[in-house]
Amino acid sequence: MRKFIGYSSWTIVLITAVLPSAGADWPQFLGPQRDNSTLEVVRPWKGSLTPVWRASLGPGHSSPVVARGIVYAFYEPAGKNADALAAFEARTGKRLWENSYERAEFKPLFGSGPRSTPLVHQGRVYTYGATGILACWDAQEGRLLWKVDTLADFQAKNLFFGVSTSPLIVDNDKLVVMVGGVNAGIVAFDPQTGRTVWKATQEPASYSSPIVAKGQLIFLGGAHLLGLSPQGELLWRYPFEGRVGGLVESSTTPLYSQDLLIGSTITSGSVALRLVQRGPQWQAEKVWENKSLTCYFSTPVAVGEYLYMVNGTTSLLNPSITLRCVELKSGRVLWERKDVGRYHAALLRCGPPGEERLLMLDDNGYLTLVQPNPKEYKELARSKVCGPTWAHPALVDGHLYLRDEQELLCLRLP
Repeated sequence: MRKFIGYSSWTIVLITAVLPSAGADWPQFLGPQRDNSTLEVVRPWKGSLTPVWRASLGPGHSSPVVARGIVYAFYEPAGKNADALAAFEARTGKRLWENSYERAEFKPLFGSGPRSTPLVHQGRVYTYGATGILACWDAQEGRLLWKVDTLADFQAKNLFFGVSTSPLIVDNDKLVVMVGGVNAGIVAFDPQTGRTVWKATQEPASYSSPIVAKGQLIFLGGAHLLGLSPQGELLWRYPFEGRVGGLVESSTTPLYSQDLLIGSTITSGSVALRLVQRGPQWQAEKVWENKSLTCYFSTPVAVGEYLYMVNGTTSLLNPSITLRCVELKSGRVLWERKDVGRYHAALLRCGPPGEERLLMLDDNGYLTLVQPNPKEYKELARSKVCGPTWAHPALVDGHLYLRDEQELLCLRLP
């Protein structure tokens, strides 16, 4: 059900996969290129990292995003069946505005509130709530411009843990999300109005988010890895799912690096595909598969010829995750560091080529700086910085913005 609330005219530009500059905004899930990377340099620190500021938030696993000196957080207002978006001054933490809309009650396991991360683009913020409401907000004033109830409009059932895929803007005029509806597995909307541009596939939804690679929209759906043209044409698909007890659990965002597409799930492990065009047809050819590289919802990071990934299981008894270094071209494990968290750790690649370091924020609230090295695990610094968290941090101008179950925090990194 689309509700149009009015908007100012504006121009959309394509989000392109160009190398971000140091100090670039962090306007969407996993950063400017949606690959966990930034050119910002992070140096080892000693002792603790004291927050520059902190602000209280309601429940949610949605990650903070940063654009034009403003931090945006998406959450459930305390005691309400609603989704709220708030804006904070990045330098001071001053709350600039907060707005919300009511929605149906939804209390899944592992915490209520939104899972999807907002997208900031050309003066607007786009959010996708756990009950399937896609919304557009004015980035400066917080006015709600339009919203769409995707589950109702496209006859889709919600996932067990709630809608989690983060929106993506492509080709100047399409806001794309997974829906999992009837003939509407994936839907593109007009970013200005919320009207449907196209709908495609019968692919069941997953918790993963899409990326752009080789001019395609690439998704890890509920049953396949698949690629679509920006016009919604299905180009290829590869059977690959993560199910636990009949429930779709696929959550990891695909990664494209060194001409390989990496997909990971919690039950099927990881697979590397090469996308090949033969005439008008695209094919996804398997290069390697490693069923032991099971990822829950931590997206791997590529550094040169190597992958760094957080692997785990769905065990509810003594859950534990392992950081591994994997040869990108073969899927061979080179080393591992066990017990780096319980279910999840976010990885972030920092620095220019040849000078990269990895920041890892685990779900126990520890921030670790690691020197990428295919021969061994090399830890440079580690500090407790927040409470339990499943959200991904954002790094902008030497400041790390993160959230735990109760607060939004800003840390100054050396």
